[in-house]
Amino acid sequence: MSDTANTLEDLKTLGDGETAIAEEITVEPKIDAHGRAYGTGRRKEATARVWVKPGSGKITINGRDQEVYFARPVLRMVIEQPLIEANRREEFDVICTVKGSGLSGQAGAIRHGIARALVNYEPGLRKVLKPHGFLTRDPRTVERKKFGRAKARRSFQFSKR
Repeated sequence: MSDTANTLEDLKTLGDGETAIAEEITVEPKIDAHGRAYGTGRRKEATARVWVKPGSGKITINGRDQEVYFARPVLRMVIEQPLIEANRREEFDVICTVKGSGLSGQAGAIRHGIARALVNYEPGLRKVLKPHGFLTRDPRTVERKKFGRAKARRSFQFSKR
């Protein structure tokens, strides 16, 4: 009956004087033969395949530079958020291919993919990126159009006569 714990103090010393605190599990980085880490990002209908490798901070999207692909500075800022938060902006080159949706959805998908690839390259960055929501897929998508409606919720114009 000595194995039962009635108080929190008993719970701490449950295992022969040892503390019952679980040891931290070490996660191995997932790096391919080319020295890259991979991450898939999704947002709305966009899917981004992202590779991260050590470099000078260059971001290439579908074979084009990020300034050419995303002309709006807000979208470039969205893409760089995980790198800036992890203090790795000038340390990694990012190569990605993205399909589907529009530019805003593609930027969100790339951000999600970069965050996942960074965690695959350096598992310790998970603690930095997770609280900011970079590893969570944004579930918001376009609502479908219903029959008898002009759009998803918009009704046709009402006319009394």
